[in-house]
Amino acid sequence: MKKYVIVLLFVSFTSVGLSQDIIYGARGAVNVSNLDYKPDAQFENKHRNGFAFAGFVDFEFNEKLGLRTELQWSAEGGKAQEIRADYLHLPILLNFSLSERFSFLAGPQVSLKTWNDKDAFTTFALSGVVGVEFMITDEFFIDARAAYGLLNVLDQDLTAFEAKNNVLQFGFGMKL
Repeated sequence: MKKYVIVLLFVSFTSVGLSQDIIYGARGAVNVSNLDYKPDAQFENKHRNGFAFAGFVDFEFNEKLGLRTELQWSAEGGKAQEIRADYLHLPILLNFSLSERFSFLAGPQVSLKTWNDKDAFTTFALSGVVGVEFMITDEFFIDARAAYGLLNVLDQDLTAFEAKNNVLQFGFGMKL
């Protein structure tokens, strides 16, 4: 796992030297999240509505291709108190501009748990993220993202269940 983190950091820092334009910004989002259990949960597994806040940096290689790195806090998990968890995310997203106003984002997201009431979650999580972004003006945008967990987020010493985070985000942001 350390290899993946090192590779992601290397790509991020290497891209700084290769990029022509660097754009900073902030983003807020509404989350709809839940846990995908295996085997299926034998209890009512309702989604959690939460918020996410982020600062980001866009490295634009050319008019069509860029890289977005973000530092994001996000409230996730299920509705029940014992399956809620908050995370600090570091998504590294490739940004494909399909037109002047519309783009597609995809990439990995490394996460650290910052809070869980029962401490039943692992400290580290990894997800895949896809999203679309629409520029309202040259500075303001709206976006939608889906993140699907790639690793079990429950501590295997505490439960026989396996669970992965599923998160839909609907956001609004500003490029500075």
